[in-house]
Amino acid sequence: MEYTFGSTEELLEFLNEELLSATEAAELLEISKVRLGQLVKDGKLKTAKDQPKMFLKSILIEKKDELESLRKKYRPYDQ
Repeated sequence: MEYTFGSTEELLEFLNEELLSATEAAELLEISKVRLGQLVKDGKLKTAKDQPKMFLKSILIEKKDELESLRKKYRPYDQ
C-alpha cells in the first residue's frame, strides 16, 4: 500500500487517525496487551514503530477479522 500526501497537515491528519498505541490496538483487537506483544514477537503482527509500539489501523482491522474467525473456530462456547 502506498500513501501520498499533499501537505504536512494531510500527513499529520493521517497519522493521527491511523496510528494506534499498543493499548488502543489491544482494545480494537479485543485481546490483552500481553497477547498483543506475543503476536508481535511471533511475527504475526507488524508494528509501524517499535518504541513506543505503534500500529497502523488498517493492518489491525485485517488482523481483527482473522482473530474473530479463529475464535469462532476454536472457542464456539463464547458465542
